[in-house]
Formats: sequence, C-alpha cells, structure tokens
Amino acid sequence: MVSGIVTVMLLVVFLGGWAWAWSPKRRAEFEEAARLPLDDGNVETRE
Repeated sequence: MVSGIVTVMLLVVFLGGWAWAWSPKRRAEFEEAARLPLDDGNVETRE
C-alpha cells in the first residue's frame, strides 16, 4: 500500500517537472542556456 502511494507521488512530481520544463514561458531561458557553451566570452547582463 505504501509503495503504491510513493509511486503515485513520484509520478506526480515527475509530470510536474516535465510540465515546468516544457512550458512555453521557459523556452527563451532554456534556449539562452543552450547557447552558453558557444558564447565567445562577451557577457551580457539581463535585468
């Protein structure tokens, strides 16, 4: 019984993280982070 509850809770946490990562409002931030290794060293501050 307890293992079933833990499994369901972990599934809910996983799906919540998946929804957070794939939400459209996070896309720009993730694309910016993906370009970091390709930057030439010019640092721009985002405020």
